[in-house]
Amino acid sequence: MRPVRASCAMALLSMMVAAPVAQVESPSPASTADDPRLVRLKGEAAATVDEMATFTQQMVDQIFSFGELGFQELETHRYLVDVLRKNGFAVEEGIAGIPTAFMASWGSGKPVISLGSDIDGIPQASQKPGVAYHAPLIDGAPGHGEGHNSGQAVNITAAIAVKRIMEREGLPGTIRIWPGTAEELVGTKAYFVREGLFKDVDVALFSHVASSFGVSWGERNNMTGLVSVLYSFVGRTAHSAGNPSRGRSALDAVELMNIGWNYRREHLPLEHRSHYVVVDGGDQPNVVPRTASVWYYFRETTFEKIKELWSLGDTMAQAAAMMTGTELQPTRVLGSAWPQHFNRPVAEATFANIQAVGMPEWSEADQTLARALQKELGSETQGLTGKVPEALDGPARDNRGGGSDDIGDVSWNVPTVTLRFPSNIPGLPGHNWADAIAMATPIAHKGATAGAKVQAMTLLDLLLKPALIESAWTYFRDEQTRTIKYEPLIRQQDRPAIEMNKDLMEKYRPEMRKHYYDPSRYKTYLEQLGIEYPTVR
Repeated sequence: MRPVRASCAMALLSMMVAAPVAQVESPSPASTADDPRLVRLKGEAAATVDEMATFTQQMVDQIFSFGELGFQELETHRYLVDVLRKNGFAVEEGIAGIPTAFMASWGSGKPVISLGSDIDGIPQASQKPGVAYHAPLIDGAPGHGEGHNSGQAVNITAAIAVKRIMEREGLPGTIRIWPGTAEELVGTKAYFVREGLFKDVDVALFSHVASSFGVSWGERNNMTGLVSVLYSFVGRTAHSAGNPSRGRSALDAVELMNIGWNYRREHLPLEHRSHYVVVDGGDQPNVVPRTASVWYYFRETTFEKIKELWSLGDTMAQAAAMMTGTELQPTRVLGSAWPQHFNRPVAEATFANIQAVGMPEWSEADQTLARALQKELGSETQGLTGKVPEALDGPARDNRGGGSDDIGDVSWNVPTVTLRFPSNIPGLPGHNWADAIAMATPIAHKGATAGAKVQAMTLLDLLLKPALIESAWTYFRDEQTRTIKYEPLIRQQDRPAIEMNKDLMEKYRPEMRKHYYDPSRYKTYLEQLGIEYPTVR
């Protein structure tokens, strides 16, 4: 063992002994002390992740520079597949009929550990990294305003570090890596489940960017599941001024549906969320619109409530068609997500590793960027978080609703947790250019490296502690799914909406391509763009 690895192992050993255990009623396989061999291997994995910091940074920066929207992650897909194959993984492309989805695999036998993280960007989120105010690289273009450029770096770095240990130690087990394609459309994970991609998986480890470390078990607080539905109406054209009585306006149907929904909204549960955009409003004002479409997200905290909300939306659409003399077309489900439920034993193991790793050491430049952006947005100027959580988050007690993620579908089919790692700035609006500012800076790089250490250590827990996997499945069978059984929100006739965002990306990609990161010429994306870090007002 090299000295740096020996010292890292000893440091991790001391932290694991001193680290407080998550508050639980009784000891579990996750909270019992690790044996010396496991501690040593965790220290080695963490040291290897540190040695791979440049590899991690380049991956974060490369995917940031692609900035692609859901279902059109063509460059990101090619890049990740190439990285994985170069590192010894076999890769199956186009899984579940989705061109930008893949399943990479290395190893053999049990346990089978599945690593996932999202890869798509946000519309109109193009932003120069490290600049603490709105400064798009390309006006109107998409970008990584959710930070999905960082999670694959966490997982792949961790997997390679653990793969090296498995090879040397002769450890059995299979590591699989897959992308959360089109997560912003909640468009793929239910299809991955339907395709059977998790049938032989023992545990799924997901990762997602955050402003601090975190993991939880049970029902996720302030989160929902959803169904994404497209309602399309067909009417009859006529001259809008010369002969309007001959026309039947599909746009009128869309507007009446929206009006009805907005009046009904007042009488819906507080935790529900619903939003819509009109994606087809007709052709031109002097032609009565023959076609019109509106796209809805219906969010609720349980599967049953999502179905009720969806049914109410269908009723509104049918009524709008009746009022306007138009025809409601068969609805199309564009995406779905079950409410998330995470596994307690695996969350406890992950939390112990978070405490062992600790938060990154932020520089004054990092803090200056964070405080400047928070001031720009009118948020509390608290800077970056410096401490890990003191206790593991348990089940939601009073879920008031919020966002969604289709990792929920996976979580109801195999024991799953999401590792939240600290690569962004607190107090941001989400799905916004501001959320892209830190995502190709030392903040994102350090956070991804810290996250990779935790993910690698949890992988080793699962490989070397069979009792942990047994307890994960006991919780899954006897508690999580004892009374609730998974039933997909997608219908048998539904298919992935792989055509979505194609026109947008074709519009912006030629200009975006000029800004792709070239790690053969520049150490960082900031250097390539000539940005002084940090740039503040």
